[in-house]
Amino acid sequence: MTESKQGARRWRETARRVLQIESEAVARLADRLDEQFDRAVDLLVACRGRIVVTGMGKSGLVCQKIAATLSSTGCPSYFMHPAEAVHGDLGMIVSGDVLLAVSNSGETEEIVRLLEIVRRLGAGIIALSGDPGSTLARHADVHLDIGVDQEACSWDLVPTASTTATMAMGDALAVASYERRGFSPQDFARFHPGGRLARKLLPVSVLMHQGDDLPRVDLGASMPDAVTEMSAKKLGMTCVVDEDGRLAGVLTDGDLRRRMLAEERPLEGKIDDAMVRTPSTIGADALASEALKIMEEKRITSLPVVGTDGSLSGVIQIHDLWRTELF
Repeated sequence: MTESKQGARRWRETARRVLQIESEAVARLADRLDEQFDRAVDLLVACRGRIVVTGMGKSGLVCQKIAATLSSTGCPSYFMHPAEAVHGDLGMIVSGDVLLAVSNSGETEEIVRLLEIVRRLGAGIIALSGDPGSTLARHADVHLDIGVDQEACSWDLVPTASTTATMAMGDALAVASYERRGFSPQDFARFHPGGRLARKLLPVSVLMHQGDDLPRVDLGASMPDAVTEMSAKKLGMTCVVDEDGRLAGVLTDGDLRRRMLAEERPLEGKIDDAMVRTPSTIGADALASEALKIMEEKRITSLPVVGTDGSLSGVIQIHDLWRTELF
């Protein structure tokens, strides 16, 4: 084995060791969950102010992510630098807020200095630390143990497994809190109005093609008329409706290609003989993510949108979910 291959193998083994240590650190957190976690969720859900997340160094970076996750799931939160807090930023905290303080040792000087002041301001305190007997743990309303047996670095010094465990606990608090509040995907969409994620959380009615953009022909239409409609509307399909406007079937580009291979005169006859009579459909109030799931499972690119009475409202196409602009 060449030296370069030996080196590459060595680094892969290092990476596996790091991932193993960190995954075990997170798994052990699950075994520690008890009534303290329940109380922490109670404090977060009952908070009528803001969740103020604070930590120094690497913990501070993790705290910024925790604050962002809480805010994005409907729990107003922000990060406060503990060193800046004692130089004026404590004005950020008011009665009714909850301080979520992170310190692996539980003795970080900048955070310990905040505790008495925060208590006088009337805010609750949730502590995340690796030492249940630490100053931070003893002065908090609730303490969650995020301690790890070892860091993932070779010297057991660099914050690695401990920061991973902290972030995982922050995610656990955020998810448990929003489930407790009944936070829904529709609520989540209101906080994410931009980008592809937002599109999947929008109702189908916002994204579907309708009106003059909707490919539609009547039962009994000729095959040439159906092909003309498909070409004009450029969705690779057309819906077929009965005299009451209810969906009777669909014809897609794929159906047409298969007919051309099987029939000597594929464009002769009526669309009734070529259409799929029981296509997959979706309601206008469903989320676009549900439409995407159906299209992926059925391996199709378009879904007719119908009302409870079977009336055709529109068509949503898989490409509509990936456009970057919303409106």
